[in-house]
Order: sequence, then structure tokens, then C-alpha cells
Amino acid sequence: MSLVAAAQDAKEGDSTCEGRFVNPITDICWNCLFPLSIGSTQVSHGDAPDTPNPASPIQFCPMPPPVFERIGMAIGYWEPMALADVTRSPGCLVNLGGQKAKLGRNGTGTAGQSDKTAAGAFYHVHWYKYPVTWWLNILTSMGCLEGGDMDIAYLTELDPTWVDSSLTTLISPEAVVFANPLAQGACAADAIASGVYLPLDPLFWCAGSQGSMYPFNGWVSNEFSPLQSSVLLAERMAFKLHRQGQILETVGADTAVCYEYPSPIIPKSRWRYQMVNMLPDSARCHPMGRSVMRWEEGHNTPVSKKNFGYLMWRKRNCVYL
Repeated sequence: MSLVAAAQDAKEGDSTCEGRFVNPITDICWNCLFPLSIGSTQVSHGDAPDTPNPASPIQFCPMPPPVFERIGMAIGYWEPMALADVTRSPGCLVNLGGQKAKLGRNGTGTAGQSDKTAAGAFYHVHWYKYPVTWWLNILTSMGCLEGGDMDIAYLTELDPTWVDSSLTTLISPEAVVFANPLAQGACAADAIASGVYLPLDPLFWCAGSQGSMYPFNGWVSNEFSPLQSSVLLAERMAFKLHRQGQILETVGADTAVCYEYPSPIIPKSRWRYQMVNMLPDSARCHPMGRSVMRWEEGHNTPVSKKNFGYLMWRKRNCVYL
């Protein structure tokens, strides 16, 4: 679905929908690009922890004949690559100024904000491709950044698995293995790790202090904080898109990666998030799973209409050719 079509379908005057356009200059924490590394050496430090990088700064990438191989420099940095809406109002495009897309009554037909009360809470998520580093020409190597235009990549209102837990198991059948107290209790270790450094990738079913990555739908049980729930849903959507092959990975701990490749299990340590709506937090970004208690004050108001927007950062390892 293109942005032009979404704008044509927009409808104003819905009191449950609010939002604002993201200002790439003032609303983005540009310090979150760092640390920047060449090989295993950090050439620019950042406030947030980094993941492992290739040992050698010089790497070789296979190429088609007659070249066969090209030499390049292994670099690592954090790339802002997507925007995510998390909203209780179906069709509310929070990061597009709070416009309301016409998707039928509630898109999938259930769990809108005006529906009858149900246990827990339910949110829709919209995922936008957001190649801001490409727009600003921060890097010039096409192999080292997300290119193209901003566009809507995913709308959960059009996904029947987002409201139905039984359908969700079609793409995450392993979820039943972790639906027990022992597996969920292990998530305490993930919450501690993400609080002091980075989340634990082997505990892929855990979302740290936010709860469980499973199921891949919009239901949140026992909501204590709308902001915490919105962070959990943004993290779930990143995992869901990894599983569906719509997000590729560039892990390069041993050797730099010349090409992106599928990663059905999300490497949580290689993701950060930053709030950009409704109250932008341009001073900091946070690892997946880290408790929101550090920064929730002033961003989770009592009169919130439960519309949130996040900028999603991903670690990029690549060979600069």
C-alpha cells in the first residue's frame, strides 16, 4: 500500500486517532548511529552498547565473472530503518500525522478501541520502510544502507493472524513449547541482561521486561502500562517480519557480510528502538527488552489515547566497496 493511496484514503476528525509527522532533524537521536566500527576497532563511540564486529577491517566479497571477487572495508554501525505505529484505533497512521486510513470497520473486523471490553488490551501495528540514511546521503555504498522511498510495509488490520491466536501458530508453531512457567521464568535473565547491557539472543522467546515475544498478534495480557505494551508490540512485529522473510539480517561477528540473508529468529541484541510519537525522545534509544521505567515519566500521560510511534534501529555489518 503506497503512501499516496493511504493519504487519499485518510479521514480526519476521529477523536481516538492522533499523531504527527516525524521531523528527521529534531526528532531522531542521531547519536544512536554509533558506535561506528571498522573491523573490530571502534572509530566513534556511542552511549549505547554495541554488538561484536568482524575481526579484520579488510574483507573480500564474491562477485560475478569476470571480476569474481572485490575487496572492501568492513564497517559496522546502527541504521534507522523503520517506523512503527502502535495504536488502539484501527487505521490510525500515527507517524503520518494521525491520518485515518479507510480499511473497513476495523480492518480485520475485531478488537477496535470502541469494541466491547476484553481481557487485556489489543493494539494494531503499522510498519513503514524509513530509509532516512539514504535520503541524507550519510553513506554512499548501496550495500551498507536501506535504500528507496518511505512506504507502508505492513498493516496488521489486513492480517487475520494478528487477531486470532490459533492462526498465529501457523507462522510460529514453536510458541507452544515456551507457553509454560519454566520458559517464561527464564525471561527474568533476559530482563536483567537488557537492563544492564544487551538482551540474550538465545532466549529468543523473551522480550525482556516487556514480557513474551509470543504470540505474534496484538493481544497483551494484564496491561499495566500502555507505553510498555506498545514497546512489546513493536518488538513482536520486528520478530514477526523476520519470521516472514520481510526483514533480512547482516550479522558479522566472524566475517563481514557481503549480502543480506533471511533470519527467521530475530537477533534481539542487534535492535534498538526510540520513541518519536506522540512525545519524541530524541535524547536516547533503548535495547530490546529494556524496562521503560527509566524514561517512561513524561511520555505516558493519563489522558493518552494510546497512539505511539517508534523509530526502529538495526545493527548493520557490511563491506564498504
